[in-house]
Amino acid sequence: MNNNNVVYVTEEGIEKIKEELDYLKNVRRLEISQRLEQAISHGDLTENADYDYAKQEQAFVEGRIKDLEDSLRRAEVIENDGRVDVVRIGCTVTVAEEGFEDEPESYHIVGVHEADPSNGRISNESPIGRALLGAKVGQTIDVRAPAGSIRMVVQAIE
Repeated sequence: MNNNNVVYVTEEGIEKIKEELDYLKNVRRLEISQRLEQAISHGDLTENADYDYAKQEQAFVEGRIKDLEDSLRRAEVIENDGRVDVVRIGCTVTVAEEGFEDEPESYHIVGVHEADPSNGRISNESPIGRALLGAKVGQTIDVRAPAGSIRMVVQAIE
């Protein structure tokens, strides 16, 4: 399930990637092109901050376009087959850290592009997401996070 060549996304996530790609290609490229044209019209480019900034922005946008196109090529849509016997991408998992069983937290396991930890959406590639994949209700997992090791008990899988 953790194939490095695959980018896991929901149908909604695919649409968001396509929307961003369309915006970058059809709106941002034009805006940057116009800013470059305007900066070039001012003459000497050696000390033209507007030109330098527009070129940097153009490089960023082109890099993002390449990343999004690559993600779409490698995308695999997360399908909910209704099974909740083990944690898999697309599940919502309720866990409690050992010693804090009365303070459970729920995480929706998603692909990298849709991760939003502040809203409970964690990547399958994050330390917690990776540790949860394949776990069953009642199982204790060890999470090796940058802040140290954490032990969690899986309380529910939806």
